[in-house]
Amino acid sequence: MKLTLAEAAIGAGAMLEAPSSLSFAGGRIATGYSIDSRTVGAGELFFAVKGERFDGHDFIPAAIERGAIGAVVSRAKLSTLPDAALAVPLLVAEDALLALQSLASHVRRQWGKRVVAITGSAGKTTTKEAIAAALSAKFNVLKSIGNLNNAYGLPLQLLRLEPEHEYAVIEMGMNHLGEIAALCRIASPDWGVVTNVGTAHIENFTEGQAGIARAKYELIASLPSSGTAFLNCSDPYVSQFGRDFHGKVVYFGVGPCGDPAILDVKEDQTGLHVHYRAGENDGRFILHLLGSHNAQNAIAGLAVALEAGVDINHAIAALESLTPGNKRGEVLEISGATILNDSYNSNPEALRSMIQSLAARPAHRRILIAGEMLEMGTHAEAAHAACGKAAAEAGIDLVVGVRGNAQHLAAAACWGGTASIFLPDAQTAGEWLAKNIQPGDVVLVKGSRGVQLERAIEVLKEHIATSSSESQ
Repeated sequence: MKLTLAEAAIGAGAMLEAPSSLSFAGGRIATGYSIDSRTVGAGELFFAVKGERFDGHDFIPAAIERGAIGAVVSRAKLSTLPDAALAVPLLVAEDALLALQSLASHVRRQWGKRVVAITGSAGKTTTKEAIAAALSAKFNVLKSIGNLNNAYGLPLQLLRLEPEHEYAVIEMGMNHLGEIAALCRIASPDWGVVTNVGTAHIENFTEGQAGIARAKYELIASLPSSGTAFLNCSDPYVSQFGRDFHGKVVYFGVGPCGDPAILDVKEDQTGLHVHYRAGENDGRFILHLLGSHNAQNAIAGLAVALEAGVDINHAIAALESLTPGNKRGEVLEISGATILNDSYNSNPEALRSMIQSLAARPAHRRILIAGEMLEMGTHAEAAHAACGKAAAEAGIDLVVGVRGNAQHLAAAACWGGTASIFLPDAQTAGEWLAKNIQPGDVVLVKGSRGVQLERAIEVLKEHIATSSSESQ
């Protein structure tokens, strides 16, 4: 939302200080907001946020060079700023991050329309895309970009709100108790969607999965009594979240517990063939995404759209138009082989679902390249072993475990009768692929973000490009 610097200062709880040479500084208009000096655009307001590795105050001159109209700074840092940082108006706050969050909350209140927030252990981003697509069949919708869903990213998404937007669809992530509650204080969601409670980040919860459920429930607890909770009734934890909620509850999921409900899902090379029921409507659609779990993410989108008054046929058409996001189930054809690039992130539930997708595809060989799943804590060995066992039971031809605890996944697959190897990192996995991939193979590449398993695909492409140039 475009604001004058004076308006931004009020919303951020900051004091506007400007060089005497700049007249009417408070009337200057910020056309956007950024915390990254490398990508800040001309006319944007730069927030000098201190992160784990970098302090934004050190990059104010760089932000100014790129055209930042001003900077939000922490008061304690004011006396240490270089002269170059004093060339633009400064919004001085107690803390730059808190100022960012305060301004986002202010803009959200000024906008005043409906915010739909999504959380869950897996599928948040795809569900966000499904909800935004289905709502867009009737409304002007702002959706959060990528998976910017934490204390830094969520405020930046809210600051993109404009008066013409009728809905905002915002993703909320967490890795500890209290984080979603804090995000809700910023975003003030009216509707909340919970996809599932899995084991992602379980090392941070002494209560295990029950602790994760408590953290996810914070979204529902934050909704107003006039709000609506959309709950996956197929999940044993999420299905209980509506018991103490005083607003409206809409259940979606697999089987008779939901409306809308998934009656059946079949997967083949063309996508997911979903048989659904919504009220008196009984129909089918094709979802062009990998993994049966995505059918539940899509049906959540249908649930929200129908509650908002979107025509069901228009909503279904929007869902059918969904395509995989970057590194989220992309299908690549390389040297006669098919690569299922789902390397953005991984957790036990999502990996098992994708193993079933791999098993459903006709292939010369079905190969699983499985990176280590992080933040599993004491559950790591058992969780990886269970996925290796699932791969063997699904009839996967070859399993490649990559890094750390993925050795337990490879070992369990071997014990189950499936050929397997263990490799130390993504670079080595890519080199192995380049030497061993064959035409007709289907390869699933999936691992936690920290493993950066997409590097294996890059290495494969580099080897192919090198071989091609050498043969010419």
